Amino acid sequence: MRPDILDLVLPAPLRTRLDALADVHPAVLTRWDDAPAALASADVLLTGWGSPLIDAAALDRAPKLAAVIHAAGSVKGHVRPEVWDRGIAVSSAADANAAPVIEFTLATVWLAARRTLGAAAAYGHGHVPDFAGRHGADGATVGVIGASRIGRGVVARLAAAPAGFRVLLADPYVSRAEADRLGVELVTPDELFRRSDIVTVHAPDLPETHHLVDARRLGLLHDGAAVINTARGRLVDTEALTRECAAGRLDAYLDVTEPEPLPAGHPLHRLPNVLLTPHIAGCQGTEVRRLGAYAVDEVERWLRGEPLLGAVRAGDLARIA
Repeated sequence: MRPDILDLVLPAPLRTRLDALADVHPAVLTRWDDAPAALASADVLLTGWGSPLIDAAALDRAPKLAAVIHAAGSVKGHVRPEVWDRGIAVSSAADANAAPVIEFTLATVWLAARRTLGAAAAYGHGHVPDFAGRHGADGATVGVIGASRIGRGVVARLAAAPAGFRVLLADPYVSRAEADRLGVELVTPDELFRRSDIVTVHAPDLPETHHLVDARRLGLLHDGAAVINTARGRLVDTEALTRECAAGRLDAYLDVTEPEPLPAGHPLHRLPNVLLTPHIAGCQGTEVRRLGAYAVDEVERWLRGEPLLGAVRAGDLARIA
């Protein structure tokens, strides 16, 4: 991983736990050339943001490697299919990273349901709406795109919310029986956009999901609807969304964008009905230790011969973020 994140991911108490479990190489590797002897003797690689690529060339230098345990979310950026081909176990701390994203998304759903951005902008100009003119969350229809780990968490929290949200789900891999178990109505993406007051995006970034939220689908939303994206920027056509927001027709709450970051002069920075945040929905600051704690727990489980809770399988690679 990157050396600058070590103390956040693995603060001293976690390093002490890890040192008690294994013979840990003292340096943080950013290139496999940094410590070839350590790589040759390694049973486990504990990786994080900035890990070098684990491909066939790296594996040839690590004949004993049995597990790759990632103290972060997606493994797509550094774990190649050859890892699974050689029978090496792979684990990710995506579960630990999902919780804050779910909470962040729920917070933005409440803000969107109350039309908070418009109220805040009007308040800045001295307008205070009377109670009859204020928006509430009760009965709002929320469309969830993607029954991912985070999408399912959002669905569960919406179902438990006191507002009585109506929840729609669009996901090609979910059956109607499974949707019934989740307590949601399974619909097509177009129907979701036609019926939703708020659309929240939780699909993976794949070739087939590029600009899944495009100009046509944005046009299906009713005036005053909101779009939330805490997934990946490429899922939303930024310029199409910019046009809708600039016209005042839609609100947007974007933790991710395409490109990321947006250029300083981009119109979305100036629109009062858009909230832009710099990819902060996941673990941040002191929360990052949750990822390290999850990874150390996984090392301990692996040493005891127990199943890895964050196991990532080869077949998952094409569908995960």
